[in-house]
Amino acid sequence: MVITKETELPEFEQLKVEHEVDLSTATLMAAAPYLGKYCESINNEFMLCRYENQDPRPCVELGKIVTKCTIEFFKRVKKNCLHEHNQYTNCIDKSSGNYKPWFCRKTHAVYEECMREKLCIDYPGFGYFTRGRIHTSKCTDPPEELCPCVPSMDDETRHLPDCKPRLPPRFSSRLYWITE
Repeated sequence: MVITKETELPEFEQLKVEHEVDLSTATLMAAAPYLGKYCESINNEFMLCRYENQDPRPCVELGKIVTKCTIEFFKRVKKNCLHEHNQYTNCIDKSSGNYKPWFCRKTHAVYEECMREKLCIDYPGFGYFTRGRIHTSKCTDPPEELCPCVPSMDDETRHLPDCKPRLPPRFSSRLYWITE
């Protein structure tokens, strides 16, 4: 986001939260699918606010609620499935250089079973987070004004007029996956 000197930024005290989420990458990677499902509604509300406003500043309070939800989730995991979570996190951390869970199927199965039994959170299936959903927002007010740093773009892309000649493709097709 590009800003000018006229843009008002929130003070540091407004951005301060009670507790930060100071966890390792492996810990977050291990818990990410469950965390995403647990805090889905408030996270959708936060992302909708950011998307509609094209500016994160009006959404600071919602961001604090997302952080609070994350901390609540990890407290529940610590209370109920700490051993299983630590085993899975350790496996993710040690088994690959890029935190891929492919080599950790056995520890993941144990972790998944604990999350299902004790926290009642099922592992989200393949493509769960990419499916289209309707989110009913609690906020009914439209955004006031878009951030002045968002450039306005023309709606239409300019096309070739129909009267212009269209030469045949050089490589047998204009489709990007055919390059013969």
